[in-house]
Amino acid sequence: MQFINRLFRKKDKQSFEGQLTNVLGVTPGNIHLYRTALSHRSVKEGPEENNERLEYLGDAVLSTIIADYLFKRYPYRGEGFLTEMRSKMVNRQQLNDIALKMGLKRLTIYNKFDGSLKSSQIFGNTLEAVVGAVYLDKGYKRTQKWVLQRIVLPHLFVDDLEQIDINLKNKLIGWASKNGKILEFDTADEKMENGRRVFTIAAVLDGEVLSQGKGFNKKDASQIAAQLAIEKLGL
Repeated sequence: MQFINRLFRKKDKQSFEGQLTNVLGVTPGNIHLYRTALSHRSVKEGPEENNERLEYLGDAVLSTIIADYLFKRYPYRGEGFLTEMRSKMVNRQQLNDIALKMGLKRLTIYNKFDGSLKSSQIFGNTLEAVVGAVYLDKGYKRTQKWVLQRIVLPHLFVDDLEQIDINLKNKLIGWASKNGKILEFDTADEKMENGRRVFTIAAVLDGEVLSQGKGFNKKDASQIAAQLAIEKLGL
């Protein structure tokens, strides 16, 4: 009986490692790191069990790698341009879309019966946690190479991003004014998550909530809410 249990555990481990390799393109060394990175707090409450700590780390590592990439790609552009480009590349909605395209949704362990999670950005958060796991497992240089090969080059088309107006909030405000609509951005929620303040900003059009965005500051949350509203309105 013990032999059979060990056999099934071994097969399960091989299956999980195989899925990780297929989706992420990386062979895990410390498998526990990746299991933690893929575990949402809706199923794992302890900070040592869910991915929030790794998300915090991965956010910082990813931001550093993107900053370095942009600094070298644009040697003659100023700080304002570089900051704006980084915001375009690592905003919550962008990372969530990339995570879904990579196939992280099928690996993420979360409460599938919680309807609110379906419209949230937990997969982008999971992607950041995975970056943190790769960093701890492989070191900075290999993580940098992995981020460029698996995230930046296939999913972030920098030339196109240059042409996008990042101030989507102003665009939405202009459209509302032109069409006689009343548009407001309200703080729907503000709470601490894993030692970081998270804001939820709602785009309210004529008294009805059109969209909501989350971010670590009100500006980023407002931009995400505006982006979702623009997509919803088909502008």
